[in-house]
Amino acid sequence: MHEIECSWKGDMAFLAQVNGHELVLDADEAVGGHDEGPRPKPLILVALAGCSGMDVVSILKKMREPVSWFNMKVRGELTEEHPKTYSSITLVYEFKVADGLKDENVRKAVELSQDRYCGVSALLKKAIPVKHEIAYL
Repeated sequence: MHEIECSWKGDMAFLAQVNGHELVLDADEAVGGHDEGPRPKPLILVALAGCSGMDVVSILKKMREPVSWFNMKVRGELTEEHPKTYSSITLVYEFKVADGLKDENVRKAVELSQDRYCGVSALLKKAIPVKHEIAYL
């Protein structure tokens, strides 16, 4: 079981306690906040990137792939009407060409994360399409 605590700090700000770490959530000034922290909805994208990224790094290390740099970008398409939700999410896994990674191993690591290990992705896929791409820079 996971449990967090989230305390209201006034106006639109909340302080979340997560695994012994503090995280401030806030809104922008246009809706009564003070922009002291991220908005809640994009943190869903952060959770997805962190979950899948940790999987991919772990799998590639087990494959003894020489990863020196790895980056992820996550795009969430928002609906127009309230409640505004993500209608789809795309993850872009970025690697360095110069590392000499075997493309088949990179693809296997990403697929294992997306299809077997990442619980955040599995949960989101029950509600919306979650797509992914691999890019070599």
